[in-house]
Amino acid sequence: MRIFVAGATGAVGRPLVAALITAGHSVVAMTRRAGKAEAIKRMGAEPAIADGLDPVAVEAAVGSAKPDIVIHQMTDLAGMTDLRHFDRAFATTNQLRTRGTDYLLAAAREAGVKRLIAQSYCGWTYDRSGEPVKTEADPLDVDPPEELRRTLEAIQYLEGTVAGSANPEGIVLRYGAFYGPDTGMLSRPMIDQVRHRRVPLIGGGGGRWSFIHVEDAASAAVAAIERGRPGEIYNIVDDEPAPVSEWLPALATLLGARPPIRVPAWLGRLFAGEHVVSMMTEVRAGSNAKAKRELGWQPAHPSWRQGFAEVASGAATQHAA
Repeated sequence: MRIFVAGATGAVGRPLVAALITAGHSVVAMTRRAGKAEAIKRMGAEPAIADGLDPVAVEAAVGSAKPDIVIHQMTDLAGMTDLRHFDRAFATTNQLRTRGTDYLLAAAREAGVKRLIAQSYCGWTYDRSGEPVKTEADPLDVDPPEELRRTLEAIQYLEGTVAGSANPEGIVLRYGAFYGPDTGMLSRPMIDQVRHRRVPLIGGGGGRWSFIHVEDAASAAVAAIERGRPGEIYNIVDDEPAPVSEWLPALATLLGARPPIRVPAWLGRLFAGEHVVSMMTEVRAGSNAKAKRELGWQPAHPSWRQGFAEVASGAATQHAA
């Protein structure tokens, strides 16, 4: 099939383009930077240059590509480390989740696209009461900390708009916290912060996180092309959700860092904000059972323990070379 990937040079976009080509699909890869066109060609895809927040450019790019499927992976998260001002840091990403989704969906509809698959998130979005691991049927947080409200609203807008679309059919993939080589939880800024003990263990560290290697996120999107059910939402996470009290010290050990500093919740609220304390102490993880069952998908990195170690080892080898 002919696949149009919006956000093709991002953390998931790059491995996704490679996985689609390996699966035998023809890929048109959209990026807003003309300077990335040659890199896209070297990957074996056709470049399309368009800003996801420019409706005319998006319509022209999708119309020219004439794809069967559109995959929405547009974000603006490169180097994002400012968790204290969370909504401000996610401002452009939230526009891509709202206006960008509308523009891409309208262009796909005009071009006669059969299916649109969109990236969402389930790292902290679930209601913070009840079971520690949530399914897609569980409600999202109805009263998130103030600093997370606009971002959660943007996520809900994307999910409602895409899952509610019948023309084209819409499918939503809720990813966990990303990691990969120089990406997400193992990006250079994050590694530096952990090594310098700037990521404290707040309170009891009981907040549960779900993780996903970017290559596994990409493989789930490939699976959703043929096996995803229209109107459905899928958690795309690994098999081992973990409390902060487990994964943060383990990550520090892998990186050769001293254990994280422990601070009480009241001090965390003072210096980092209620939303960071919530992420460290209260948030719930996601279950991948539905994605496994309906998409026939299995993460190649079933545990963050294995995945973190693999990426950290590769980074150390590369640094030594």
